[in-house]
Amino acid sequence: MYTNILLPVYEELLHLDKNLKEMIGAKNPILYAAAEHLFDAGGKRIRPAIVLLVAKATNEYNIISHEQHRLAEITEIIHTASLVHDDVIDECSTRRGVNTVHKTFNTKIAVLAGDFLFAQSSWYLANLNNLEVVKTISKVITDFAEGEVRQGNNNFNYKISIDDYIEKSFYKTASLIAASCKGAAMLNNCSENVQNQFYLYGKHLGLAFQIIDDILDVVGSNISLGKPAGSDLKNGHLTSPIIFALEENEYLYNLIAREFKNKKDTQCAIEIIDKTKAIYKAKDLAEEHIQAALNALTNQPTSEACNTLQLLTSYITHRIH
Repeated sequence: MYTNILLPVYEELLHLDKNLKEMIGAKNPILYAAAEHLFDAGGKRIRPAIVLLVAKATNEYNIISHEQHRLAEITEIIHTASLVHDDVIDECSTRRGVNTVHKTFNTKIAVLAGDFLFAQSSWYLANLNNLEVVKTISKVITDFAEGEVRQGNNNFNYKISIDDYIEKSFYKTASLIAASCKGAAMLNNCSENVQNQFYLYGKHLGLAFQIIDDILDVVGSNISLGKPAGSDLKNGHLTSPIIFALEENEYLYNLIAREFKNKKDTQCAIEIIDKTKAIYKAKDLAEEHIQAALNALTNQPTSEACNTLQLLTSYITHRIH
């Protein structure tokens, strides 16, 4: 289903895959191997696809400029860099069905590979020669760090609120999608209003995507997640399903307080969550953000690209059906 949705930018995404490896350009063979290992692992490429679709949706001739192609590539490099650092912090051993960089190489190489990818993205970003786009996208890298620190400060903190969770999710996931949507519209010299509408589309789509990911961590499989299920709980990341479940079942407080230390604690927590209305409430929360994303597109001209952006919202919610 996902591949069919992206047919309008299918050729561009194939070209993007080829370009990503060329853009790494690391002279150090270990850094190159680490970065190539990541891009070989594939991934859904949903972020660059969205950038390319916004580029088409905001151009009356459906043309994607060289700068917009480059922005799509930059977006994927930034995303990949954040995953490398995430995996080190969370001590994940697999990602996208293959061993993580720090498992394949070591933690030091993984940190340096992540730093290198962030640096490469900044270099290509500067070469877009558009100061407003540079400002918009570079803020994302700051947001990643902010989100990671907030998440770390709230590990196993059962007092975390849904608002705290949404704010952290914005920094860690939605900020990049929102900023890159806006950047694609900026490169077409769209009005500020159109830029902001696409920013809102990306922001709410990104939040819905994260909420669904967090639901999948409880109910999903390793395949749908790209990482082992239940890993958020084990790492103390209290996401929307557990925050909602805490309102209904106080025994979860005990499991969180002892940091899921006992062998069956994680599985026990998942079973408790399943017996509450938490998954239903989390789905509702995701649906609210899907609606907000769709609302942001209501005044855009009808086009194949705009229709595809709308269809992507369905793909995101159907990941849990």
